[in-house]
Parts: sequence; structure tokens; C-alpha cells
Amino acid sequence: MKLLDLTPAGLYCPAGDFYIDPMKPVPRAVITHGHSDHARSGHGSCLVHTDSLPVLRARLGTSMPVETRDYNQSLRIGDVTVSLHPAGHIIGSAQIRIEHRGRVAVVTGDYKVKPDGLTVPFEPVACDILVTEATFGLPVYQWPDQAGVMNQINRWWKANREKGITSVLNAYSLGKAQRLLAGLDLTTGSVFCHPSAEKMNEALRAHGIPLPPSRLLDKTVTRRDLEGSLILAPVSGSQFRDESVFGKTSIAFASGWMATGKTRQTGFDRGFVLSDHADWAELNLAVRESGAEEVLVYHGFNRSFARWLREAGLDARPLENLNRERETED
Repeated sequence: MKLLDLTPAGLYCPAGDFYIDPMKPVPRAVITHGHSDHARSGHGSCLVHTDSLPVLRARLGTSMPVETRDYNQSLRIGDVTVSLHPAGHIIGSAQIRIEHRGRVAVVTGDYKVKPDGLTVPFEPVACDILVTEATFGLPVYQWPDQAGVMNQINRWWKANREKGITSVLNAYSLGKAQRLLAGLDLTTGSVFCHPSAEKMNEALRAHGIPLPPSRLLDKTVTRRDLEGSLILAPVSGSQFRDESVFGKTSIAFASGWMATGKTRQTGFDRGFVLSDHADWAELNLAVRESGAEEVLVYHGFNRSFARWLREAGLDARPLENLNRERETED
């Protein structure tokens, strides 16, 4: 019996009778993390890491039965042993380890190897079969040091404040927004968060995750309140160019996609290279440290990365039907 099988709903474990990050409602799901391209509603039940629970409840409501486990805590599902291990992607993100009759498969979900100071750092998990993403699976994607990037962001904000300009930093509302908030120099001024980001902040704070203070960007906030402040918001077109509401603004994007240097072409004033996904070097490191004999590659540049791994002597192939619709703000 295969450890993992591809189905129209996504990856399926026959021996455990469950799906990993299914794309359609299923009787039982194991979910790697709370982003909407991995966590969906409608399942009969699902298993997640403990720190993903507040995010799922905030995003999907309370109707779906959810079971939680901490990292490295095993449980039996059908004929397999399942455990969750740190993926380093966002708070609560997990790699799924599946063991059946002495063979081990690991489904990484989304991950990054370098610690960010907020998320539990990635831990390599030895396995026979590794399922890895390749969102940034090309050599051009090499991330700079996070501390240096945060220094750039804080200097940009401070320079804008001195000119009376409001800084707008576009970033995904779950994961990236919290990571940025934790690294901002709050002596510069106030941080306002778009409702979608502040909703996640509040859910995580209530769960006991320590996050710096932020203010909700709602209709009570005035143009004077915003002057010289920083706004964390998802990419939202030209909304923040309206000077009658926001005053003068400088709009930046914090994303791995900024590594190609096409900031102006994408409509932003600044770009900062910061991703919650593994870069080229991290992807290769994760594959090596897993010791896997077989590597299945999905998302992004999966064909290119699988070909690279085959040329390096590994049994690797792309998983095409798992290239689901991705979040655009990686």
C-alpha cells in the first residue's frame, strides 16, 4: 500500500484514511497551516497544530470539528502514526510526518529554514519520501539576512515620518504581517493594521502569542492620526494613493518576489525582500537533511526544481495537480 496517493481532493494517505491540506471537503483532514490555500472549511474533522487553532477559528468559524496536537506529539490514525513538526513558515505551521510499517513520509506544507524570531524554527525530519514545495525553486531567489531587511524597512519608515509621509507596507495578513510587526521599531510611531491583519493579531494575542501593539485601521482613524505612521495591509491596489483620506503615502511590498528587483514595474515605491518560504539554498538544504530517497515537488517552480534534483541523483518528480491557487503575497 502506498504511503501517499494523489486524488482530485489532494494528497491522500490510504492506510490512515485522511487527506493532507485537501482542496475539497473530505471526511478527515490533516492541515499544515492556516493559509487559505491549505486550510479550507467543510471537512468532517481536521487535525492541526495547537497554535493554528485560533487562526482557523478566526478564518473558518467554529462549526468544523478540530483536533490539536503540539509538535513532536504522536497519535495513531488508522494504521499509521502521525506527528507534527515545526515548518518555520508561520505561527502554528507544521510538517506532517506519517509512518507506516517502517516507512516514513513527510509532507512539508509551506516552510522556511531560517528562523524569523517569532515562529518556531524549522526542524529537519528524516524520511523515505519528502513532499516539498518549490514556490521559489530557482537559483535567483536567495534571501538576504532578515535583520538587514528590517533595518531597511525601519529606516524607510523613519525617513518618511520626517517628511510627514505615511508608510504603507503591503504584506499578507497572516504570517508576514505578524513577522513585520515583531521587527518594527515602534519608537518611530504608531502601527495601524488593516482589519484582515488585525483580526489575526487579536486571535493570536488571545491565544497567548506575544505581539507588539498595533491599532485597527478603521473609519474612526483620521488623516492626522496616520501622518508619519506605518500601515500594514494586504496588497489592495491604489486605495492608499487617495491623499484626501491617507495624506501623502509611500507604498512598499515585503515579499520574496521583490528579489528580481522589479519594484517600480509592480506599482510600488519600494520593495523589501522578505519571504515566509524557503529560498533556493533552503530548499536544497531541507531535501539533503531529510535523507529522502524519493522527493515529490509541488507549487511554484516544481518542474525546474524536480529536474535539478534528478540531475543531482535523486528520485524526484513534480506533482502537477497540487499546484493549487497560491496566495500572491509570499
